[in-house]
Amino acid sequence: MTDDTSTRGSFPGIRDFLRTFVIGICMGSADAVPGVSGGTIALIAGIYGRLIRMVTAITPGRLLGLLGALVPYNGRVSVQDAVGVWDELDGWFGLALATGVVTAVVVVTRVVHVASRNSPTLLFGFFFGLIAASAVILVRELTVATAFQASMAVTGFAVAFLLSGSSTFLSAGGLLVVFASGAIAVSAMILPGVSGSLLLVVLGQYTRMSTTLTRFVDALAGVVTGGTADRLTQHAAVVGTFVVGGLVGLFTVSRVVRYALDRNRRATMAFLVALVVGALRAPVERVGTEVGFTTDVALAFASAAVVGAVALLLLDWYAIDLDLETVDTER
Repeated sequence: MTDDTSTRGSFPGIRDFLRTFVIGICMGSADAVPGVSGGTIALIAGIYGRLIRMVTAITPGRLLGLLGALVPYNGRVSVQDAVGVWDELDGWFGLALATGVVTAVVVVTRVVHVASRNSPTLLFGFFFGLIAASAVILVRELTVATAFQASMAVTGFAVAFLLSGSSTFLSAGGLLVVFASGAIAVSAMILPGVSGSLLLVVLGQYTRMSTTLTRFVDALAGVVTGGTADRLTQHAAVVGTFVVGGLVGLFTVSRVVRYALDRNRRATMAFLVALVVGALRAPVERVGTEVGFTTDVALAFASAAVVGAVALLLLDWYAIDLDLETVDTER
């Protein structure tokens, strides 16, 4: 038996849904490039508190309640109960936001994939500028007042600097590394000022994941148009593992980070900001390894870095005055 209750009453309306979708596009575009934070875009758009509340509201109990209301394992489907849980999860907001984020990530990663093959110097120079400007913005708002906070900053810098080197043990890692990268990167995407893509760069997974996602989407389109599934299955395991890791991280690692922020905000932010500074090594290493620095390459790299830095500084100047001391991470 199925309830006749309509879900129409909980739908926010096309206008609000599309507005949230557009914000998701902006967040996804930011999340897809190192140095720009989707969490900062959420602050700019005025939805950051709602985003945190939505993520916190997603619990195993509510997910099981939603599934139980929709699956007739007891002989009854209750649309009314499902709508109730859906509204508790702020489901329409989350659906619109997630759809926008995914759309933007797919598009931007395709651009990155093409640029990494054709113009790696300009691409990673641009990323260097984004990361450098992000570091300037964050360091400007950071106060280190104790030895413990300073030690956390040194630790964060050392971790990012070492992992951003030419070591290949992470970039060539298996699905476990992909899973961990997804958990870490996605959990960081909701933090203002900290870029999930930047952490992928530190972990040596950024280019790998952007390339794999592009090839996965191409293979999926090929299957839809009548092609074989060979190429699809080849990349599905990596993409699926990353997504699962991201979901796990969103509901575990992100909670740990927010707990750390609540317990000792300055020490936690010192560690996170130092990660950004240490990660400046990654684009330089990438260009040095793949292209090799000459005078022309250095000039092109520096020019692209200036463009990236100016773009992010303009965003910071006109859009928001980020205050790391007052960012709300409560439910």
